[in-house]
Amino acid sequence: MRLKTLSIVPIVAISMLAAGTTVVSAATPGHHGDAPRPPVVTAVAPAQAPVNLGTAGSFAILTKSGITDVPSSKITGNVGASPITGAAIGLTCPEVTGTIYSVNATGPLACRVTAPSILTTAVRDEETAYTDAAGRTNPGFVNLGAGQIGGLTLAPGLYKWTSNVGISKDVTLAGGANDVFIFQIAGTLTQASATKVILSGGAQAKNVFWQTAGGVAIGTTAHSEGTILTKTMIALNTGASTNGRLLAQTQVTLQKNVVTAPVQ
Repeated sequence: MRLKTLSIVPIVAISMLAAGTTVVSAATPGHHGDAPRPPVVTAVAPAQAPVNLGTAGSFAILTKSGITDVPSSKITGNVGASPITGAAIGLTCPEVTGTIYSVNATGPLACRVTAPSILTTAVRDEETAYTDAAGRTNPGFVNLGAGQIGGLTLAPGLYKWTSNVGISKDVTLAGGANDVFIFQIAGTLTQASATKVILSGGAQAKNVFWQTAGGVAIGTTAHSEGTILTKTMIALNTGASTNGRLLAQTQVTLQKNVVTAPVQ
């Protein structure tokens, strides 16, 4: 299998994987004194189908253990919690552009909709989506950067880590409108304050999936892209934002955040 020539740069790491060949190219100087370009990760690996979110895809935030909030946050999309009662949904009606679904009448007044059957189905679909993302095989990238991916430009594909993952600098996801990124993380995902996940080349948030067995923390004023599917909790620190979905199997904590569900 032949790799296309990306650019004339030194190769800092090459690993042969079952799915194909992974190349991490060193940062290259910019033109006319511009800042150096970030390292680029590319691979010959099978394309991935999007994770089917089912009815969970209609939610911006869906949890099993509730939502806490330091107001005011701005949520665009539906919100729900189950099997915890509606009393555990700590958002107010003006903070949500969408529907707040509750399993009982204790949800936020006066906008909450009591719909236990809708929530039961959505949570089941959330769990199925998590299992799908976690069960994808034949990754093109394994333990990339020893779990530190800040500063990289990542190609579409399936990524797998057996450790925690950290984003200490901006990270770019470069691909077309139909390209899929799936990140399988056995530990936690931590994004540093004031950093960004950036989409380029037409890549879309609806095709980005972060699956984590451990908790997720998005730092102060940081920006994330894509759906987060976690077995535990998601914490957004003060002023953080996401163009994506927060689908947690425990709780979601908010502090003056902006959460915008991408169009499916």
